Amino acid sequence: MCGPSAEDWIKIAPPRPGFERIEAQFAGHAFDPHRHDTYALGITTEGVQSFGYRGSERHSEKGNVIVLHPDEVHDGHAGGEHGFRYRMLYMEPRLVRDAFGTPNLPLPFVRNPVTRDGALVGAVSSALADIDRPLDELEADQIISDLAAALHAADRSAAGHAGKGCDMPAMARVRECLDGSVEAGVRSQDLETLSGLDRYAIARQFRKCFGTSPYRYLTMRRLDRARELILSGTTLSEAAISCGFADQSHLTRHFKRALGMPPGRWAAMVRGADANRLM
Repeated sequence: MCGPSAEDWIKIAPPRPGFERIEAQFAGHAFDPHRHDTYALGITTEGVQSFGYRGSERHSEKGNVIVLHPDEVHDGHAGGEHGFRYRMLYMEPRLVRDAFGTPNLPLPFVRNPVTRDGALVGAVSSALADIDRPLDELEADQIISDLAAALHAADRSAAGHAGKGCDMPAMARVRECLDGSVEAGVRSQDLETLSGLDRYAIARQFRKCFGTSPYRYLTMRRLDRARELILSGTTLSEAAISCGFADQSHLTRHFKRALGMPPGRWAAMVRGADANRLM
């Protein structure tokens, strides 16, 4: 099966700032190549979940945990004739850094994207155990702490990271500015004035602190807002203009790069899952 199936669906859990959880099922093709500006941590619950990642084809069977680093291109499809189901959480890198309590540490990188590492399996399973209800604030804090600790423990190079830091206060100001610039955009000169660094130092340090570039970060915030508008009934063209994109095709290109499918298909799948839950 090479294309979308009527059996495909995506269910989105109640939102949490910096922390998104989903459950999805695909019969065959799932996602075109795309990338997130977050950690993507998931568990395969049925079938074989296959994806291309860092130049190799990977396969996750039931019970395996998947760990995808921010800004790494990947796709997705069924590894068998019966399709696959999985749960996934998307966690902003800032939450991992905040949980460390040591802001100068670079983000952890887990080289094997398919694993049965005990700490990761436990932390990811707990985070995704009940996605139909909102997370209590203290519960969310514990989940994030456990996930950050598990990621750090699974990074074999973490011991050599000491001293390789970034100017976190300056990058936090840049991120706050980007968060408030979804509609109007922001100039490089503005970020230079805000941070006290030149634009190339900003690009290097922002990636070290948050796992992606300032431009990609702003694009993803625009897409977050566009998804809210689309689900509320706003047309694609109106959502595009409201979120700082040039036009509908501009939104669609970025949407596909970030989520692996066009916005119309995504919205139909989410609405279909919501309708099934009410039956």
